[in-house]
Amino acid sequence: MSEWFESWFGEEYVALYPHRNAAEAERMVDLIEETSSIGPDACALDLACGAGRHSRVLARHWRTVGLDLSEVLLRLAHRETTEASFVRGDMRVLPFRTGVFRLVVNLFTSFGYFSDDASHMRVVKEVARVTSRGGTFVLDFLNTAHLRESLVPYDERVIGDRIVEQRRSISDDGRFVIKHICIRGTDKEYVERVRLFEAGDLTYMLAAAGFKVANSFGNYDATPLSRESPRVILFGTRS
Repeated sequence: MSEWFESWFGEEYVALYPHRNAAEAERMVDLIEETSSIGPDACALDLACGAGRHSRVLARHWRTVGLDLSEVLLRLAHRETTEASFVRGDMRVLPFRTGVFRLVVNLFTSFGYFSDDASHMRVVKEVARVTSRGGTFVLDFLNTAHLRESLVPYDERVIGDRIVEQRRSISDDGRFVIKHICIRGTDKEYVERVRLFEAGDLTYMLAAAGFKVANSFGNYDATPLSRESPRVILFGTRS
């Protein structure tokens, strides 16, 4: 049986979420540049790059490769970004040589998609494998503590002539946040499911794979990480 992300990030996803925040991507890359000492000749990997909004900005600073599973999103990335290269692949089995990247980024909660934690750990170990000694891994994830306290159960969005309903809930076992997306008046319904890792869980996973967390932030403006922060942004250094 296929996972939800294998079918969701296609034409319908692009139609419903046509624009992502470009200024936010600029701030994230500025934070990476200011926090990490990565030379201009370094190779960078944008892991789960989607349509390439972060890859475009990363490519201004480093030689950048974007990897994603979605053929649809990669076509958009190829169309809009000539400065970066793009590869289709599964983040659990990265098609790159050991130690080839000085910087690996996984941004905007593009993690936690799998049903089993062994797969999540496999991703982090693969990141460690392709990251050079002393290199940097930046993981930008939702803040589970904040989400549990501020979850919006229902909202509606008008996109063109369609009304999109979004229902959110925490799974009965408390391990996942689930979003049901429904286009009103049609039988089209989609599901997103993300594993709710606490900041400590993510730090442990990075350490188990060989990264030392050197910096942590709660948002793209470098505010300190706290329970109220919207994000958990970890900078890991490969030992």
